[in-house]
Amino acid sequence: MSNEKNSVSLKVEQSNEVSKLQFKICSENAMLKFGQTVAKELFPGAFIALFGDLGVGKTTFVRGIAAELLIDDIASPTFTIVRSHRGSALSLDHFDAYRLADFDELFAIGYQDYLDSESVIVMEWCENVPEALPYERLELHLFGSGSEPRSVEVLAFGEKYEDLLSKIADTYGKG
Repeated sequence: MSNEKNSVSLKVEQSNEVSKLQFKICSENAMLKFGQTVAKELFPGAFIALFGDLGVGKTTFVRGIAAELLIDDIASPTFTIVRSHRGSALSLDHFDAYRLADFDELFAIGYQDYLDSESVIVMEWCENVPEALPYERLELHLFGSGSEPRSVEVLAFGEKYEDLLSKIADTYGKG
């Protein structure tokens, strides 16, 4: 990714009652920092849905969240579907839906139990299982490839996530 300056812009979509922020992330380290910024505002049971092509930075973002939660050894759980990690304050369940044919496969591994827990859930490749996403959630849509900056659209569904998004904008926008 390039050495351009990271940026943030707030855009509220009134028509869909969805708050949306747009970020420009210009390096892998900035993506890690962005994940750490988000992690500082997370709460028990938070759900983050990640959308984007291969290599766009989804797992790097999750590594940033994990670093803030004092969790090591984050790798994409492509073959295991989910990896659970216990952090200092919050636990993290990291899902990867890349290889799933449909949402039934997700529920077959006990997905509802994860949703009912207090763990933070971060799921990569949500475009493969949109029916499995809870209504209230934070969505990140990542765009870009190679060395170019990443564009990240963050959408908040539900009041808790709108508050979360506002805090992220306040914190990351100052960095």
